[in-house]
Amino acid sequence: MYYKFAIITFLTITVSCNCRSQELSFEEYNPTSTLVVPENLVLKARFPFIDVHGHQYRMPEQDLGPVVAAMDTLNMGIMVNLSGRSGDELIRSVKNIKDHYPNRFVVFANIDFEGVGTQGWTEKAVLQLETDIKNGARGLKIYKSLGMRYKDSDGKRVTIDDSRLDPIWAKCGELGVPVLIHAADPKSFWDEYDADNERWLELKTHPRRKRSATDPAPWQQIISEQHHMFRKHPGTTFINAHMGWYANNLGKLSELMEELPNMNVEIGAIIAELGRQPRFAKKFFEKYQDRILFGKDSWKPEEFPTYFRVLETADEYFPYHKKYHAFWNMYGLDLSDEVLKKVYYKNALRIVPGLDSSLFPE
Repeated sequence: MYYKFAIITFLTITVSCNCRSQELSFEEYNPTSTLVVPENLVLKARFPFIDVHGHQYRMPEQDLGPVVAAMDTLNMGIMVNLSGRSGDELIRSVKNIKDHYPNRFVVFANIDFEGVGTQGWTEKAVLQLETDIKNGARGLKIYKSLGMRYKDSDGKRVTIDDSRLDPIWAKCGELGVPVLIHAADPKSFWDEYDADNERWLELKTHPRRKRSATDPAPWQQIISEQHHMFRKHPGTTFINAHMGWYANNLGKLSELMEELPNMNVEIGAIIAELGRQPRFAKKFFEKYQDRILFGKDSWKPEEFPTYFRVLETADEYFPYHKKYHAFWNMYGLDLSDEVLKKVYYKNALRIVPGLDSSLFPE
């Protein structure tokens, strides 16, 4: 009840000072902490790392020099560009990499799920995937539009575990390439938009993210479809983007890790969840250290130090870089070097084929 009261009270705050009042909205209220504690800002990762959740949308014709320069300031060894697309665009991206920075980038292929259910669609999709892998893609990235936007030839929502897609996941297992998949979004986007919703501020500032309880299906249904697909394909390696939206419930995520040994997770866009539960999160990282990968998602170099600080330090009560995304402060997990190396690069080197291991320590 106190939390609910606090949120409602903060929506409009009247501050009196020298007989002058100022109206502040919750969006504007962002006080500077008076807490004085040791700070360890980490601008460069302790070890070279692989970002398995990167996006460079113009890679076929892009000058990659500025990107590499920024990567070097962060100690990023390799970026996995998940926006590799398919066909000719993918070929041109691979060529751009090979011609200029052959060991600093790799691309994952993408699939357009329009037309599922039409004659020959599955066979064509599998053949194109096989061709894309042959042409240099190191894995397959699935966007959240699968399960949320695509409809089949009969106008029905294409579920993530649709049997017509099974040959795609099986082919990835056969070829030895991972599938990195983003399913749904945070559950709060489906919840009631009221004072009890922890993402109230984000939904107010980004109203298009709000969904009804059944738009396009209940959150749990979409997430369960993903888990069912993992179960159906034990021979395929999956990387669950954004920790499968269970970073705020590591107990449940732990159950899934035990049940689904072919499921790995990456930490893109959920570092704020880990930073507010440092002791519990540290235990999770220690237990599943061989199955957690570093990922960031959006390419904003100035945001990476927040991730480094959460993973590497024991700092207390420091802010996230987007108030609307996480209005709470965070704490460092202070991970050991052994765990850090696995999260930063060792797990990715094992899971993603063809990465240049010479860029990283033993």
